[in-house]
Amino acid sequence: MILPTLKQLQYLIALHQHGHFGRAADACFVTQSTLSSGLRELETLLGATLVERTRRVVRFTPLGERVVAKAYRVLHEAEELAEAVRASAKPLSGELRLGVIPTIAPFFLPRVLPTLRREYPDLKLYLREETSGMACEALARGLLDCVLLALPYGCGDITKAVLFEDSFYVAFHKEEPVEGEPNVPPAAIDEARLLLLEDGHCLKDQVLSACNRPELRAEAAILGTSLHTLVQMVDNKLGLTLLPKMALDAGILNGTDVIARPLEAQHAYRDIALVWRTSSPRGEEFRMLAQALERASASSR
Repeated sequence: MILPTLKQLQYLIALHQHGHFGRAADACFVTQSTLSSGLRELETLLGATLVERTRRVVRFTPLGERVVAKAYRVLHEAEELAEAVRASAKPLSGELRLGVIPTIAPFFLPRVLPTLRREYPDLKLYLREETSGMACEALARGLLDCVLLALPYGCGDITKAVLFEDSFYVAFHKEEPVEGEPNVPPAAIDEARLLLLEDGHCLKDQVLSACNRPELRAEAAILGTSLHTLVQMVDNKLGLTLLPKMALDAGILNGTDVIARPLEAQHAYRDIALVWRTSSPRGEEFRMLAQALERASASSR
């Protein structure tokens, strides 16, 4: 039996990701004719049509979708084979694709990347900022090697290394104080004025869970696309919000009239963790990375 080549599967995946022959060819660093020819050879080899070609639309057949799903897994296994050999020679060197969620990336990465570069100069880090759901999907498909994630969050079959706890704070305008001193109890939060991130950000669910007030989920005004947006809303007296400590440490309130006090609740924090696929052969390498991130974070506080 003649089997498909990895190159043919790469072409197929690139077309699936980009939905356009020209862009897929650019992503593979080949000409469009080379990519198209490789895909036709794959279809001939399999004896089936995988892609419907028209002038305007690239559409995968139902069989093509199933083949693409398997192609992702095959390439992922091939990449992990090569990475396992490389990692055994020199850990934390070469390429590493790291996903980071938006409520961590701008506040945590500037603190730790300089130390990471200094300790591991041969590490070529590719960063990708994604919401939790998209990052976990990319991790499962092998598009990412590991993810900096806030837990709890369901991310499939993963192994985790918790770096530290990140406490929640209630943020409000200084002219619109909230009851509670020095900590703010959940009961003092006015659900009609609570501003949270829009759906898709795990921080929203984590702070609501910490407050343990079911009515907040229904009443909260979910408006913000980022923590910076929420702070600007609060600074303009549009309501109050909840922020993680790492954002406060990074100076997110600088230049505003917003005050933040700790949330008084049993689980008023999220766990910042590095997670990776349990099946990954680079587990020990990722544990080393987690330890390096933990050290860099502690030294920068």
